[in-house]
Amino acid sequence: MANSKSAIKRIQIAERNRLRNKAYKSAIRTLMKKYFNAVEVYSTDRSQEKMDQVQQAMSVAYSKIDKAVKRGVIHKNNGARKKARLAKALKISQEQAS
Repeated sequence: MANSKSAIKRIQIAERNRLRNKAYKSAIRTLMKKYFNAVEVYSTDRSQEKMDQVQQAMSVAYSKIDKAVKRGVIHKNNGARKKARLAKALKISQEQAS
């Protein structure tokens, strides 16, 4: 157990930050899953409506990843890797149709 007032405060701040980071990471994983599902649906039914859903899911996921990087929740390279993985999934889906 912490003995000083500053150590107690640091424990509280670390816990607050841990919960915030956990929420960001969970949201990123959820949005990525939604995007991958949208790409899968688009690959089976290639309509403009499905493509719009894919684009919207990508936009939301990119936004959340960028915010997490900006706030220091994930590393810049980790964010770039996640975004590249999203873009690659769509590209592969489009190539398989050709």
